[in-house]
Amino acid sequence: MSAADVDVAVIGAGIVGAACAWRLAQRGLNVLVLERDQPASGSTGKSAAGVRAQFASEPNIRLSQESISEYAAMPQSGYQPGGYLMLVPEHHWVEHQAGVALQQQLGVPSELLTPQAAQGHLPFEPSGLGGCSFCPTDGFVDAHSLTFEYVRLARDAGVTVWTETPVTAIRPGASGGAGWCLETSRGDVRATQVLNAAGAWAGQVGALAGLDIPVRPARRMVFTTGPLHPPRRVPMVFDLESGVWLRSEGERLIFGRADPADVGWREGLDWAWLDPTLEAALNRFPWLETAGLDRRASWWGYYEITPDHQPILGRMPGVHGWLNACGFSGHGVMQAAAAARVLAQEACEDAPFINIDALRYERFLAGAVVSSDIQL
Repeated sequence: MSAADVDVAVIGAGIVGAACAWRLAQRGLNVLVLERDQPASGSTGKSAAGVRAQFASEPNIRLSQESISEYAAMPQSGYQPGGYLMLVPEHHWVEHQAGVALQQQLGVPSELLTPQAAQGHLPFEPSGLGGCSFCPTDGFVDAHSLTFEYVRLARDAGVTVWTETPVTAIRPGASGGAGWCLETSRGDVRATQVLNAAGAWAGQVGALAGLDIPVRPARRMVFTTGPLHPPRRVPMVFDLESGVWLRSEGERLIFGRADPADVGWREGLDWAWLDPTLEAALNRFPWLETAGLDRRASWWGYYEITPDHQPILGRMPGVHGWLNACGFSGHGVMQAAAAARVLAQEACEDAPFINIDALRYERFLAGAVVSSDIQL
């Protein structure tokens, strides 16, 4: 490929961009992936890699449900259906029950549990809880391995992947015609369509083209315990009251809690956030007090946050040839497979197999508000 002329330029080779590139190539399109670093080097590789279909809205349920089904059929995904246990406070319980009813209606095997029954998964302090829910097909994947499998599938389907290739400028109407001209460190790329899958950097990519795409970075910590004695198998558990989550990682646990004030391009582990995280965790899981902390195994990464904590999917309104697959707000790994199929259909002007109208950019023009869907 000389001074590249392609049907679609995909910006970003995290799990979303890699999966999209494969699905686009399957539709017969000439695809080039532009990655500023290496595949899975951004948010994907730093993810806790949970996958769940326990959402409150149909688009999110179906995106996760279809993605989990695809991962379950891919040995390279490392899919572990250890389940997700939600600990739900009293003030959120009625709404949560309605979400579980919708999940069950759509074929997700979620179930409601009393706090006493949920103790069978792990012990916890039940004060303040209205109830719990559990889905056995939720779990986690190996996000790094899965992304590289999508890259392999994409290349086998004819996709060209340029790594270490940042995009430095984007101009509409290449040579006075339709499409886009992208300036990169390896030369110009002329593309009929651009797919923005740049994760936490998606807002910056949009700005290169003069577009306002409301995605910003938010730093997240993942703390790691030492090996547990005796070993304890813990599903992904999310305490909606405190925001603390934890799950098994081999002989250890990983855990975290979002700091809503930690937004922007901050780098490094915020060890000052460990104490408030531990305090909240110990209130719910007193047995954690006996677990040591492995500071060297802990890590941090970026979420890509939108104003309503929902992804931006589909065509950019009023902008010919621009597609968004970004802003997943922590749900990129769990929804990438289905989102890729949707975006490939959008690129070919076919009706998406999942109705994504609620997740299109147009909602911001109508004044979108923060969603009630669970954020983790």
